[in-house]
Amino acid sequence: MTDIPRRTAARTAKLASLPLGVAGRAAAGWGRRLVGGDGEEISAQLMAKSAEQLFAVLGELKGGAMKFGQALSVFEAAIPDEYAAPFRESLVKLQTAAPPMPGADVHRMLAEQFGRSWRTRFQEFDETPAAAASIGQVHRAIWHDGREVAVKVQYPGAEEALRSDLRQLSRMSRLMQPLVPGLEIKPLIAELRERMEEELDYRDEAENQRIFAAAFDGDDKVKVPRVVASAPRAMVTEWVTGRKLSDVIRTGMQDDRDRAAALLAEFHYSAPARVGLLHADPHPGNFQVLDDGRLMVIDYGAVARLPEGLPRPLSVMVRLALEDKPDELLALLRDNGFVRAGSPLRAEDAVTYLAPFTEPLHTETFRFNRRWLQRQAERVGDLRSPDFNTGRELNLPPQYLLVHRVTMGTLGVLCQLDAEVPLRGIVGHWQPWIFDAEDESAGRHL
Repeated sequence: MTDIPRRTAARTAKLASLPLGVAGRAAAGWGRRLVGGDGEEISAQLMAKSAEQLFAVLGELKGGAMKFGQALSVFEAAIPDEYAAPFRESLVKLQTAAPPMPGADVHRMLAEQFGRSWRTRFQEFDETPAAAASIGQVHRAIWHDGREVAVKVQYPGAEEALRSDLRQLSRMSRLMQPLVPGLEIKPLIAELRERMEEELDYRDEAENQRIFAAAFDGDDKVKVPRVVASAPRAMVTEWVTGRKLSDVIRTGMQDDRDRAAALLAEFHYSAPARVGLLHADPHPGNFQVLDDGRLMVIDYGAVARLPEGLPRPLSVMVRLALEDKPDELLALLRDNGFVRAGSPLRAEDAVTYLAPFTEPLHTETFRFNRRWLQRQAERVGDLRSPDFNTGRELNLPPQYLLVHRVTMGTLGVLCQLDAEVPLRGIVGHWQPWIFDAEDESAGRHL
């Protein structure tokens, strides 16, 4: 049997080796420093080796462990450069690469999902995987009618491995926290647990993708590949390929990065109104820029269901912060459960806390970059900062958690792109009430 390592003990041992391995290398580095080694050079070597180990372990385990790594990759822009630089390349690899499963496992899964005669559905099937994801891998093929298709096959044992990983990662969150300063690990893992349960049945993903594809059919900015066939553990979509967003981040000219960032922002802010859903996995591995200039978006296993569009209190909150109306903002926060019961939070502190998050909407264009995001993470994460104490008085109601995480993840990718984005116009087009005072009373009581 050559599927994902399933036994909890084996997976736990691999995951546990991460913080212990980092600690061991730190001790070795300290010993070398005592005998005259260069401190900065040794630290750089330690972090580079930790990054290699992180990629090797999370990539081999796939499942929830790899998904956790992908989630971290979105937020790496918020991590100080001295910590993030060695991890950046390894985390980018996790977005699109993992060790492949053997051909015999692929054939067995396809036979289980589409029947023993599954090969008759294809004119050709490439045995070498074209891409890998957290719980499945993708093969290029020719459908029986001549269409070029992508065949996504779930790893055997993915469900069991996923649950094991997330339980163990949750237990280890305190040990792993030093690896990623400025990011709260435990809530991220808890939220991932909920989302990943939804991703195990590809029929749900296929239905989500069909809805997105219909909504963006013929769109001049976004391309969603059409679904051809689906089963619980396998899925066939039309084959579309372009330049990976991770490549644009790494080597793109400024114009390329600006265009890609504007397309990503447009997709994120338009989807709730156009589709009633929000694509909830905004890491760079899920985006490509096509030759015709459109943004191609894949992986619809995790979505936020927003049948009424973006929750109005969120956008009204942004508008009141933009307009510097502290008393009305605090009342809105209290009415909608954003302030802890009995909290003495002052209205002006709430405005100050939210001000940097509304900063990109004050001007026609805004330059997103790593340093800006790092400042926000430092501001709300520094125990000595007044904003840290304000943050402790605030509460994020469960119904807004996913929308908040996806929005912050999208902003993180914009910062990785180091791009100038006309965000005010994009947001104003899809959420006009943010800039329209006449909508205040309507939004105030929703």
